[in-house]
Amino acid sequence: MSITVEHIERAHARIASDILRTPCIPSPSLSALSGTEVVLKLENFQHTGSFKPRGALNKLLSLSDQERARGVVAASAGNHAQGVAYHAQRLGIPALIAMPKGTPFTKVGRTESLGAEIILIGDDLNEARDHALKIAARQDRVFVHPYDDEHVIAGQGSIGLEIVHDTPFPLDVVIVPIGGGGLIAGIAIALKAHWPNVEIIGAEAALYPSMFNALRGNAPDQPRGGGQTVAEGIAVKAPGEITRKIIKTHVSDIVLADEAALENAIQVYLETQRIVVEGAGAASLAVLLGDPDRFKGRRVGLVVSGGNIDSRVLASVLMRGLVRAGRLVRLRVKIFDAPGALATVATLIGETGANIVEVYHQRLFSDVPIKQAEMDVVVETVDKIHVRTLLDKLNAAGFATRLMSDTSIETASG
Repeated sequence: MSITVEHIERAHARIASDILRTPCIPSPSLSALSGTEVVLKLENFQHTGSFKPRGALNKLLSLSDQERARGVVAASAGNHAQGVAYHAQRLGIPALIAMPKGTPFTKVGRTESLGAEIILIGDDLNEARDHALKIAARQDRVFVHPYDDEHVIAGQGSIGLEIVHDTPFPLDVVIVPIGGGGLIAGIAIALKAHWPNVEIIGAEAALYPSMFNALRGNAPDQPRGGGQTVAEGIAVKAPGEITRKIIKTHVSDIVLADEAALENAIQVYLETQRIVVEGAGAASLAVLLGDPDRFKGRRVGLVVSGGNIDSRVLASVLMRGLVRAGRLVRLRVKIFDAPGALATVATLIGETGANIVEVYHQRLFSDVPIKQAEMDVVVETVDKIHVRTLLDKLNAAGFATRLMSDTSIETASG
């Protein structure tokens, strides 16, 4: 079928009672930060923490009684797996999920807790998907594709309808995370049917520019070819065929967000909105903040597609963000190896209003003269100007000091 807004409206009516109508809210803080009028569609509040249950449910409800009885198969390392498992359990449909061998135990455990049978197979998601397709054929089960399926696309498109009905004014631009393209394809059809002049922009991880390249006639994984990304939810090497055609028709542009921009967006969401967002879910904000002049003065909708971020990754993102902002720094200070020297340095730091977090005092493993020592001090500061003041004060007092691991702030060594 060729997906229309009528298909999406029917899908929305079909799934409405079993999915959460997530908030669609203005964000004064992000509006002030970006010079736009920002509205957030918070799919990170959805069941299982992402938008995926919408498309999964619509697909499962399309199955015949015989297909339901035989069960379904899916391949996923995260959100799609949980979306399929969640609604398959509710509907009494046997679900088998193929996950790559390296999938974190927490994701495996969450999916198993939703009633799905898990097979850890393949070294990556592509291999897991190939095995899942073979299992589906061998066991005569329906394979639930994560994005390149009309029922899945129509289910995800229900987000677009909710944006139209729940936003207090028409939007000029809507920015949507994009991996395989199911989310943006469904949303684009829904939005364009109601707001023909809306500009729809895809936000894709720079390390996985598959749709970006496909629409430009390049090989999907060229010129960049993958790697570790904080936005694993949109780390897709092979974009959808169905989704590609829809995106080519309805989407104005695809913008790539690098890792630093994605990390920064995660931190901004937590600090300004007090919400936890995964890397893929932060991609739309990363694009907005990456080029605010492009969107200045316009009404911009950001789709926050999910919030399933590993707690260790989140902690690392936040700490790295503090370092980038100059709010947490490591100083290397040369001191005389004599009583009171360390206390003097600590006093000088305290006089600037900075707070010492950790101190590492080095006498043996150092190349300084025998009557000197080095100390590394981790310090909380207000901003980069405060860091500059701190460096100047220590150097002026005769303690040669330099900043470690950050070339964005000019260092001094007396």
